[in-house]
Amino acid sequence: MPLKGIPQAISPELLYALASMGHGDEIVLADSNFPSDSIARANNARLISCDGLPIPKLLRQILKLFPLDQYVSQPVALMDLVDGDKKKGLDVPIWNEYKQIVGENVQFEMVERFQFYERAKKCFAVVRTGESAIYANIILKKGVIPKKPSKNENDDDAE
Repeated sequence: MPLKGIPQAISPELLYALASMGHGDEIVLADSNFPSDSIARANNARLISCDGLPIPKLLRQILKLFPLDQYVSQPVALMDLVDGDKKKGLDVPIWNEYKQIVGENVQFEMVERFQFYERAKKCFAVVRTGESAIYANIILKKGVIPKKPSKNENDDDAE
C-alpha cells in the first residue's frame, strides 16, 4: 500500500474499516478457531481476512492508528476460559502479551464464551487472523481523537 505511515500489516480493507468506525464501535480480532464467517454474517458485519497474521502483530499495528475508548472502564474484551479449562488451571500466555501491547493501565473485560459470540455479532467488523493460540480472540472499542488546538487559524490539519 503506497501510503506513508500506514503499517504494512494493515490492509486497505482493514484501514477503511478502522477509519469508518465511530466512537464506541467495536472490532473483533479473531483467532483461527473463531467462527468468523458465521459471526460476521449474523449482522452483516464486515469480514476482513488477515489470514497468516498473528494477532499480537496486528494489534500492535492497529493501535498505532486506533484510539481505545477512554470513557469506558474496560475498552478491551477477551473471551474467558470455559469452566473446564478454569478447573484445569489452563494458562493463556497470549493475554499477557496483549497487556504488554495495550498497556498495563488498560483494564480488560473477561466475557463468557457464548456472550462473547453474541457481542461479536454486534461488532462493526470481524477480522479473521491466522492466530493459532487458544483464547486469543479480542474485542477493541474505538475511542476518540481529540482535535489538537491550532496555533494559526489558517493551518490545515495535515502534518
